[in-house]
Amino acid sequence: MQFLVVSRRRTERFSEAEIAPKLEPEAQMARALYLEGFIRQIWHRDDAPGAVLLIEAADRAALDAGLARLPMYQAGMLEAVQIVPLAPYRGFGPR
Repeated sequence: MQFLVVSRRRTERFSEAEIAPKLEPEAQMARALYLEGFIRQIWHRDDAPGAVLLIEAADRAALDAGLARLPMYQAGMLEAVQIVPLAPYRGFGPR
């Protein structure tokens, strides 16, 4: 199953100085999760600090467990503001 996850940095609670040391460990874990097939795509948001991820997970529990491996999620510096479960587009299927 795939999920679209829209996240944002919690800049109202954490300063850039507090966030900065987590950026490289976050990127390293994102690469590891990509190599595992958990993260399928990832983009930085252009409208706010954060990211949008296309995730492959068996269910919501597996999604939450994977996101919990990211250092900024662990520290509460990043939150998922929207999680959308995705289904195949029926217009491309047989008629």
